[in-house]
Amino acid sequence: MNSIILTVTARVLGPVLLLFSLFVLFRGHQEPGGGFAGGLLAASAFSIRAIRKDVELSLPVEPHALIGTGLLLAVSSGLASVVLGRPFMTAIWFPYVSTVLLFDIGVYLTVMGVVLMTVYALAEEKS
Repeated sequence: MNSIILTVTARVLGPVLLLFSLFVLFRGHQEPGGGFAGGLLAASAFSIRAIRKDVELSLPVEPHALIGTGLLLAVSSGLASVVLGRPFMTAIWFPYVSTVLLFDIGVYLTVMGVVLMTVYALAEEKS
């Protein structure tokens, strides 16, 4: 689709949505939000570009890699407590990072990858 309105919208809203998705991700520990809502917002930023068929230029990794990395990060954040002799998924706080944040980032990447994989499949089927 080659629309000037869609082009301007994608260029303006894309970075704003990505920035807001990071805000929702990091705010999610104390308030509603977190990895799932942030991942949906980030995927919507790339979905707008997918409608214009230029998403490959803006996302340097495959959605499958996002899913795999996110799952690995989420599971390893739960296993970190087992390694330290605590129950699975017990929160551990290190300086500047916690297993809760690592889990949320894993969910963020997984949700973003799943939504983008679905959008890409629908975009390929349509054309």
